[in-house]
Amino acid sequence: MQTVLGAGGPIADELVKELHRNHTKDIRLVSRKPAQINDTDELVAADLTDAEATGRAVAGSQIAYLTVGLPLNSELWERQFPVIMRNVIDACAAHGTKLVFFDNTYMYPGTSAPQTESTAFAPNGRKGRVRGELATMLLEAVRADRVQGLIGRAPEFYGPGSTKSYTNSLVFDRIRAGKRPFVPVNAHTERSLIWTPAASRALALLGNTADAYGQTWHLPTDPNRQTYAQLIEIAGEVTGRKIGYTVLPMLAFRLGRHLVEPLDEMYELLDRYRDDNIFDSSKFAARFPDFQVTTYREGVTRILTGERLIESEPM
Repeated sequence: MQTVLGAGGPIADELVKELHRNHTKDIRLVSRKPAQINDTDELVAADLTDAEATGRAVAGSQIAYLTVGLPLNSELWERQFPVIMRNVIDACAAHGTKLVFFDNTYMYPGTSAPQTESTAFAPNGRKGRVRGELATMLLEAVRADRVQGLIGRAPEFYGPGSTKSYTNSLVFDRIRAGKRPFVPVNAHTERSLIWTPAASRALALLGNTADAYGQTWHLPTDPNRQTYAQLIEIAGEVTGRKIGYTVLPMLAFRLGRHLVEPLDEMYELLDRYRDDNIFDSSKFAARFPDFQVTTYREGVTRILTGERLIESEPM
């Protein structure tokens, strides 16, 4: 049994498909209101802030994948995320279940220095501090031999369907709707973005690789990083039209954060858009050289047309 804790999001849904396709048909989906992805999925409704419910959800699982997402609200994150992580670690320890944690980069410094698995945490806001706390909790439990665990860490998403990110909502969703895209802060800094189905494929692979445990892994991204200006140029080539864009400067966010709550919640993350964002996934590439990374051109093409480029089909 492999169990997905926090089923229903774009990462979790693609993870469930990948597990079913290449690893196991014995899959349990856990959330407040889980829904089947595959006909054989077992559904368990549970609130992971409840320790007993979490224990019941994990029982009988060889591997549990923690993919829970919460709305971008600092107070909610501070109140719920540490409780969820503590409950999941305790449940996995009690049932001898391996734990795979899907993580992000909010705890990293917002500078142009390359980010590797050994980059020291230096969060500049409340959400970053929470993410750093969660990773530290798991790593300490692993070092203490309470659980076998690993972290799969991803930079900002971009992807098909219901993928939620600033890049999708401000850039590609607007292009797809025939609107002028908005670029946060700077159109000419290099971006590290991860294609959501590729992130899920990689997470499933790590979870089913015995020697991946006890480590943090940067999930695979296209090393040929692009700027927003270049990504929008690719979008123009894909759609056959010239696409302009509007840059939203820091001042716009600084003023808007006092009026619009989502902008206030986004503000601590803006450093990553001001300078190059260099997320290094070479460790994963070295360990899994046959893993096919989705290129930015294929990703943009898939988002805007639904077509897949034959030369970069996933293996």
